[in-house]
Amino acid sequence: MANISLCMIVRNEEEVLARCLDSVKDLMDEIIIVDTGSTDRTKEIAIRYTDRIYDLEWTDDFAAARNYSFSLATQEYVMWLDADDFLREKDSEKLRELKQTLDPEIDSVVMEYHLAFDGYDNPIAMSRRNRIVKRSRQFTWYNPVHEYLFIEGNVYLTDIAVTHGRVHQNTKRNLHILEKIIEKNGSVEGRDVLYYANELADTDRLVEAVEQYRRFLESPVDFFEDNLMACARLSACYHQLGNYELKLQALLQSMAYDIPRADFCCSIGQCFVDKEEFSKAIYWFKQAIAQDEVPNHFGVLNLICWTWYPHFQLCICYGMEGELELAYEHNEKALKYLPDDQNLLENKNKLEQALGMGGKPG
Repeated sequence: MANISLCMIVRNEEEVLARCLDSVKDLMDEIIIVDTGSTDRTKEIAIRYTDRIYDLEWTDDFAAARNYSFSLATQEYVMWLDADDFLREKDSEKLRELKQTLDPEIDSVVMEYHLAFDGYDNPIAMSRRNRIVKRSRQFTWYNPVHEYLFIEGNVYLTDIAVTHGRVHQNTKRNLHILEKIIEKNGSVEGRDVLYYANELADTDRLVEAVEQYRRFLESPVDFFEDNLMACARLSACYHQLGNYELKLQALLQSMAYDIPRADFCCSIGQCFVDKEEFSKAIYWFKQAIAQDEVPNHFGVLNLICWTWYPHFQLCICYGMEGELELAYEHNEKALKYLPDDQNLLENKNKLEQALGMGGKPG
C-alpha cells in the first residue's frame, strides 16, 4: 500500500479548509500544513486534523512555499491540495483504491482538476495536475506564481478528480508579484510572460495583455499547452476589444501547436455564426464533433465542446439554413446530455411543429 503525505500551504482559509481536509483526512498518512501568515481561524481549524503545522514567512513565492512544505514530508508519496480544493465521495473512494494498488514504480499520479460545473453537477471545465509524486524523486516546484512541478519518469494518468470550490475572488495578488519582478528585473521571461498576460487580461488591461500574449507566442514552444492557452486567451481579448478578425486569427494559430481541438473548433465556428456565415460555422462545429475523445492535456479544457454544445450550435445553424431535419437531429443529440434543458425542449417543440411531426418521431 502506498503511504501519502498531504502537504498544503494556506493563508486565511477558515471558510474552506475543513471541507478540504474532511474529504481526505482518512486517506492521508500524515497531513502537513504550512501557514504563510493567517490572521483568521485557519490554524485553529487545522489543528483538529494534524499537529504538523508550520509557520513560514511569505516572500511572494508560491514555489518556495510548496518546496518547503514538500521538504517536511516523511511518507513514500506526497500529495498537494489548495485549501479550496476537495475530493467528492466517489473520488475519495477511487483514491482509496489507488493507495492499495499503486505500482511502486510510478513517479507521479495525474488527477483531473474540475473547475466549473453545470446545473446537473457535471464538470464543464477541467485541467490535469501532477497531484501525487514520489518523495524520493525530489521533484521541484518552479515559478513564484502559477507554480508548477517539473516531472520526469513514470507518470500514471487517472480519472480521479479534485474539485475546485473557489471562494476568494481575484485580489490582484499575483499581478502585484509579477510587477515586482518586472520592477526588479526589467521584464518577465518564459512562462511568466503568459502568466503576466493572464493577470493583465483578468484585470481588464486588455491592450497590455494582447501585447504580452503576442510576445509569448513569438517565443520558442516549450509546453504546447501553454501556447494553446495563449491563443485562447488572446482571442478572448480581441473579442472584448471588438477586433473579430484578429480573434479568428488567434484561434486558427492554435493549430500550429496541436491537431484541431473541439473547444477551438467551436470557438472558430462561433466566429462564423457571428458573421452569419452558417455553412462555414457548420463545418467547424462538425469538426468539433469529430474530436470525440477529450485529449490528455494539462491545459484548461471546455468540456461542453466535447458533449452538447456543438450539437446545439448545429441545430441553430441548420435551422438558419432551412435544413430542419438536421436541426432536429442535432437538437435530439444535445438533449441526450441535457434532457431537462428548457431551451432545447423549446427547440424540440418548435421543430416538431415545423416538420409536422405532432410528437416524437417513431
